[in-house]
Amino acid sequence: MANNSFYNNDEERENKNLNNFDSFNNSPENSYSYSSNSEISEKPKKKRTLLKTMAFIMSLIVVGAGSVQVYKYMEKSPKISNIEDSISENSQSSISDESNSEKENSTANQLNSSVSDSSKLPSLLELASRKDSVPIPDIVENAMPSVVGVSATFEYISQSYDMWGFGAPTNQSKEINGTGTGIVMTSDGYIITNAHVVYDTSEYDCGLATSVNVVLSDETEYEAKVMGYDVETDIAVLKIDAKNLKAAEFGDSSDLRVGELVIAIGNPLGFELFGSVTSGIVSAVNREITVNEKQMNLIQIDAAINSGNSGGPLLNSCGQVIGINSAKMSSGYGSGSSVEGLGFAIPISEARVIIDDLINYGYVTGRPQIGIQTQNVSDTISRFYNIPVGVYVVSVSEGSSAEFAGIREGDVIIGAQGEPVKNLDELNEIKKQYKAGDQITLTISRQGEDDDIEITLVLQEITPDKE
Repeated sequence: MANNSFYNNDEERENKNLNNFDSFNNSPENSYSYSSNSEISEKPKKKRTLLKTMAFIMSLIVVGAGSVQVYKYMEKSPKISNIEDSISENSQSSISDESNSEKENSTANQLNSSVSDSSKLPSLLELASRKDSVPIPDIVENAMPSVVGVSATFEYISQSYDMWGFGAPTNQSKEINGTGTGIVMTSDGYIITNAHVVYDTSEYDCGLATSVNVVLSDETEYEAKVMGYDVETDIAVLKIDAKNLKAAEFGDSSDLRVGELVIAIGNPLGFELFGSVTSGIVSAVNREITVNEKQMNLIQIDAAINSGNSGGPLLNSCGQVIGINSAKMSSGYGSGSSVEGLGFAIPISEARVIIDDLINYGYVTGRPQIGIQTQNVSDTISRFYNIPVGVYVVSVSEGSSAEFAGIREGDVIIGAQGEPVKNLDELNEIKKQYKAGDQITLTISRQGEDDDIEITLVLQEITPDKE
């Protein structure tokens, strides 16, 4: 067989192969490459480690270079820069939103705190009240028994003629009724009110009332006697025969402050509204106004004062009487317009002296007078009669200081105490600066005399029989 011709058997072929293998290993050309099995496995491992190390170093170099290029690219690229700015703005916006949210929460907390604390803020009445003030209902409850109603009846004479106008006029007696308010001053029946409540100086000029009645808060009615009245200060004192009355508590009006709370009690428009209560503040103190041609120093208030309130108490926030309600000003200052919220009261501290004199003497003591009846000389009268502007003496009272000093009818007073005088108001203002017993010098123009005359006289005290 062809296949077996080269080797006789398998054993021979195997030996042949081994011999070839040995001869190859023993060959000089191959003595370096494969000396043993250990050398064959160790050298490739060291080679691979070196390659790995070199590959790692190269990768670091590549990565570093790449990072530098990426950073430069991102720095130069506007899109990537915008993205970064957007991210930064969003971050700042988030922080800002958080800050605004905190501020809003803080503001909301403050508002909530303000709302919750609003109930603790003082009211307008509390701000206008004194530190030792009393609640208004308590003030009214305590003061109401001391407030009375005053009704007065006046008589006046009217003249009438027959239908043809012939013959002497016929006198007819008529009555006028008026109402006001009063204050109980003492428990034994002394009542304070306004002089114009019991003494009429209106167009009818009725004078003193023919009868006066007082109605208490419990509707008990008494006939009253007029102890005295003073038209100049608008104060009058009445007396009723009663005991154990509730006297009002009086305070000091000299320490009143503008803006202070005041309360008025009275009977506006008659007894149907008996004991009406109004409140307001002091609008002004020491206000000089003219009431019924009389110059008065009053407390101005914005509490409602109406006809019938006259003579009632003006109370402070402690419930003390600090004024006597006297007048309301509601004068027209144009077509269809009027003034409201202007009430006036007589300061109780100034009224005390007047009240004491009216109780003790029936008139105000120490008040000076000259003893003349006068008429003002206006510019028109001055030109018509060729006499100077001033105060014309119509008559001289018998036994007066003017008579003793030599003042005559027809004289014109043009000066007093070295100051010019153009009317009676100016003369009275100068006279009020002095008291009975003082001397004053009047400058007089007399017909038939070329020069003015200086006359010095001693002021006399005004008494009821010398008014």
